[in-house]
Amino acid sequence: MSSLIHKLPIKKIILIIMGAMITSFGIHNIHQQCNITEGGVIGLMLLIEHWFHISPAYITPLLDITCYLLAFRFLGGHFIVTSILSTLSVSLFYKVWELFPPMLPNLSDHPLLAAVLGGIFVGVGVGMIVRQGGSSGGDDALALTISHLTHCRLSFAYLFSDLTVLGLSLTYIPYQRIIFSLITVTISSFLIDRIQEIELKNPISSKPSFYENKTQGTHDNI
Repeated sequence: MSSLIHKLPIKKIILIIMGAMITSFGIHNIHQQCNITEGGVIGLMLLIEHWFHISPAYITPLLDITCYLLAFRFLGGHFIVTSILSTLSVSLFYKVWELFPPMLPNLSDHPLLAAVLGGIFVGVGVGMIVRQGGSSGGDDALALTISHLTHCRLSFAYLFSDLTVLGLSLTYIPYQRIIFSLITVTISSFLIDRIQEIELKNPISSKPSFYENKTQGTHDNI
């Protein structure tokens, strides 16, 4: 595993680490403070953290590894290596942020602002990781598995996982705030797509990434 990581370009590794730092910063300083959740694995992580008081630094790798094991047969080795690196980076930086008091004001009284800022942090951070052919967590692996098993569009698989987690989040988040969660999910998804498009115009390597291939396949089905 370490030899495969060493083969990754330094620029790729740096961008993955920066994306992990931005993502975890937004989750810790905005989402967790304001009870604005994400869908998918991030939202499930916050749900478990709320009810069982287990640090996301430990929850995230467990959930991601589970998703990767389910989808391993459908994902290439480069994707797995890159995603493991980004997942461990997110967990490490989250642990670092936990060592400090919140670095941003509590925006609980301004949920719309919190939803927008949280979506921007997650969208930019995850988008940077996706650009490098990896993922910020098991969300992508889980969505691909659902899509494969049900033969539905990949976009529907993402929507299904997000709505399922947001529904479960109603056990600790008032439905009024779930609306703001939908806003943050929409913003982050939009930014991830836009940043991915930048990579398509100026890719790091000449080889198409895992996401490029999957995106092209999805567009062909639409």
